[in-house]
Amino acid sequence: MTNQSAYTVLFSAGESSGDQHAANMFLELKKRCPAMRGIGMGCSKMRQAGIDVRYDSAGIGVIGLVEILKHYGEIRRALNLLKQIIRDEKPDLLVCVDYKEFNLRLARFAKSQGVKVLFYVSPQVWAWRPGRVKTYGKAIDMMAVIFPFETRYYEAENVPVRYVGHPSVDKVHPQRSRSEDFELFGLDPNRPVVGILPGSRGNEIKRILPVMLAAAAILAAQRPELQFVLPQADSISDAALAAHFGNTSLAVKVIKQQPYDVIQCCDAVMTTSGTASLEIALLGVPMVIVYRLAAFSYWLGKRLVKIPFIGLPNIIAGKAIVKELIQEQLTPESLAAEILQLLGDGEYRQRCISALQAVKHQLGEGGGSKNMAQLALEMLGGA
Repeated sequence: MTNQSAYTVLFSAGESSGDQHAANMFLELKKRCPAMRGIGMGCSKMRQAGIDVRYDSAGIGVIGLVEILKHYGEIRRALNLLKQIIRDEKPDLLVCVDYKEFNLRLARFAKSQGVKVLFYVSPQVWAWRPGRVKTYGKAIDMMAVIFPFETRYYEAENVPVRYVGHPSVDKVHPQRSRSEDFELFGLDPNRPVVGILPGSRGNEIKRILPVMLAAAAILAAQRPELQFVLPQADSISDAALAAHFGNTSLAVKVIKQQPYDVIQCCDAVMTTSGTASLEIALLGVPMVIVYRLAAFSYWLGKRLVKIPFIGLPNIIAGKAIVKELIQEQLTPESLAAEILQLLGDGEYRQRCISALQAVKHQLGEGGGSKNMAQLALEMLGGA
């Protein structure tokens, strides 16, 4: 590849998972082209990968209409800054990572400025608003999808698309053995471990963590031998967690920057929906998926979404292999009851583990970050 030093890639990642995907992709790009320059919006993982982060997206990773309206001013400022970067610095390629509506607007602007657009992680057109395929097709040069069944939606509308594999398949690997982690984290290998994953967004912590902690208190009262761990997301501050732990005497080990090692120590996990649920599935740990939105956001979502599940393991499997507790179904009692069944009912537990193994098999061998880097280089080479 010639003229490598001339290439600048602008990344736009508005959420924790997108921050990780962009970082992994850029690291693969740098292996092939050491002089490649990355700039954009993201968080700590992108910074660690060597991307010049111009806007920290930690405060704008929200879901739901009500939540987005509350953060509208900040989201608007981020969009305007990235537009200014496109105008002033003319990057060779814009890589939009997830964060759908924001990145659609940014992609349209980039296209109007003559900048090529690669969109990474398709909007869930198979779940709701399939007409968005045409909308995105007009704003991008290539759609990179992470589930094999997604390609047909774009091919049907003649939108350039490529299946690159799910990035989680590559990155979800513990650094150590389970026994080593038990020793490192100060856990007793003879006592069951329950994982608490309240999400990577501030509004998730506020809505969901109190319910999880209340459920954990019920579990601790019924089974005092249980141990509780919480892998803290990079996007969640110590203060955000401390505000909730001040209301409980429950012993929970909070562990930073080692989510997969923490999860592999768990016998059961309570988790928010989203990428985390898929990562837990790849590690083969039984779980219960929970979520809670503002009432109006949930009401609106129920009328738009056309699939019966919100958890990725269930969506991929096409059936309920993992219990979902959403909105009013999510109570400390219902959450504790499901964890107790996963821990105490051997047949129920094994069915869940076998189903999760099947989901992992469906996702294939991975290579998503490498495939994305190759795709980006092809688009840059054709500039």
